[in-house]
Amino acid sequence: MADYQEEDLQKFLKNVDEIKAFLASLEKDAKERAKRRRENKVLADALKEKGNAAFVRGDYETAILCYSEGLEKLKDMKVLYTNRAQAYIKLGDYRKALVDCDWALKCDEKCTKAYFHMGKAHLALKNYSVSRECYQKILEINPQLQTQVKEYLNQVDLREKADVQEKEAQESLDSGKNSAVTTKNLLETLSKPDQIPLFYAGGIEILTEMMKDCTERTLFRTNNGFSIISENEVIRRCFSTAGKDAVEETVCLSVLRLWQAVCSENEENQRLLVLRPDTGPLLPSLLASRVPAIRQQSLALLLQLAQTENGRSLIIGHLDLIRLLEALVSFLDFSDKKANSAMGLLTDLALQERFQAWFQTSLPDVLPVLTGVLKRDPKVTNISALCQCLAIMGNFSAEAAAQRQMSASEDFGAACLGLMAKCEEDADLFRDVMYALLGLVMNLCLQSPFVSEVWAMEVSKKCLSLLNSQDGGILTRAAGVLSRTLSSSLKIVEEALRAGVVKKMIKFLKAGGQTASRYAVKILAICTNSYQEAREEVLRLDKKLGVLMQLLDSEDEILVGNAALCLGNCMEVPRAASSLLSTDIVPVLLKLAGSDAQQTAVQLNAGIALGKLCTAEPRFAALLRELHGMEILNSTMKYVESS
Repeated sequence: MADYQEEDLQKFLKNVDEIKAFLASLEKDAKERAKRRRENKVLADALKEKGNAAFVRGDYETAILCYSEGLEKLKDMKVLYTNRAQAYIKLGDYRKALVDCDWALKCDEKCTKAYFHMGKAHLALKNYSVSRECYQKILEINPQLQTQVKEYLNQVDLREKADVQEKEAQESLDSGKNSAVTTKNLLETLSKPDQIPLFYAGGIEILTEMMKDCTERTLFRTNNGFSIISENEVIRRCFSTAGKDAVEETVCLSVLRLWQAVCSENEENQRLLVLRPDTGPLLPSLLASRVPAIRQQSLALLLQLAQTENGRSLIIGHLDLIRLLEALVSFLDFSDKKANSAMGLLTDLALQERFQAWFQTSLPDVLPVLTGVLKRDPKVTNISALCQCLAIMGNFSAEAAAQRQMSASEDFGAACLGLMAKCEEDADLFRDVMYALLGLVMNLCLQSPFVSEVWAMEVSKKCLSLLNSQDGGILTRAAGVLSRTLSSSLKIVEEALRAGVVKKMIKFLKAGGQTASRYAVKILAICTNSYQEAREEVLRLDKKLGVLMQLLDSEDEILVGNAALCLGNCMEVPRAASSLLSTDIVPVLLKLAGSDAQQTAVQLNAGIALGKLCTAEPRFAALLRELHGMEILNSTMKYVESS
């Protein structure tokens, strides 16, 4: 029996050794495979970078070869599949692109890039419903890509619509419809080379009259109308001549009117017009033409494009926006409605997220254009259009990055001062300009430090002068600017006190109005924080501080915080605290000091005001103890320590 047990034990031990050897072999193999994979990953990454460089150069064939070599090293590297799919799409090989997208999804079923390229390939193959499904899948995987997906789906809709239009247009041509046949014949006539300019102008005007509905506009596209017009050497010479004679001007105007006609309610024609390398870059330069009629027709064309979201996207995504901006602001010199139309177009573009993103990144190049607007003389500028332009600038200056760059520019700051001075020459005539300009300046004053103390002083002086205005809007904005400039310099505060700012701000507070009150009480807080004469004047004008105490009940925390600060400052005036003995000032301030306000200045300033109140008048200290306020005051110390 013992012999059998011994034999079983030996067998067992042998099996254990074999298992250990097998596991060791597996571990060694795994390590070798992991090592080979790391080595192959390095090689695949290098080939990917090489392919990317070729792709950027436009050498898509080489890019495909590099990505393919990389996949030989690492077959499950999804980025190589999606990159190769993108290169295939560039070469028009959509079927191969779809195969690569399938492989990328096998590597990662949530690969949004694969679905993007797949949607693009299906769109090119006119598989519209499948293309939509691909883009919708992106949204399911990552809802944050909603904006991009919306744009992709919009492109599918537009291309499908264009496809339907082209089929209907061809059917109309095949059936022998008069207008369809005439459109085709006219384009064939216009394709004749080396004719006199007026021959083309006349033919284009007739063709323009034919563009009555979608069929004719689509036939213009499908029969190479854009190429026939844009690539005609005679027509191109007319456009390229700087000082145009009457005939060249006629040709240019006829083409511009034709483009308006063929692009009317036809998104695909709009897309082709803007995307063509020989027409898209031309539009901003035509808008800046020396010939008023050409500028007018160019503006009309761009206004037509900007009527739809797709058209605005085309303008923002494909035109030279610096040149376009320069051309649009040049319309400020026009006294008629064209200036307002140009600013209306700029306003529409400025509301688009893509334009806003471009503005922020391009501000160093844009700033000279905006500075030029500020340097204009309002006497010879379209006032309403100038106000629109300043309002746009003001909206952009609300963003912190734009504020920093604008406020850091001495030239821009000086131009603001210069325009304020020009507006002061005729306050009634330029009231709207001043109002818009103050909005811009108020945003600039959010940045600290300012351009310079001298600049802040000059701005403050002008705003102090504007406090004598009878216009409520001007008064409020002038106070808004002052509330942001005063704290930068004691000299500015002294100047404000000499100009009677305390009396004017008390008047503001008595008149009411949340925005004006917010600015007024901040100004008073700054003045009383630095000067005893300001504290004394507040008490002289508001003997029992009823106006300030009333502000403590406001739901506006910033207003309450500054009111508490101002109240505390005024407690440094002899007998000021005693005048409040018959009021409920202690429980009011105590409630604020112990509140859970988001603005810590509320608790901090209320606590400080309480401390000053009790120091100045011991009877308040006794009341505070009765209300168990010492514990609350101690808790507010954390705000003092963190401030």
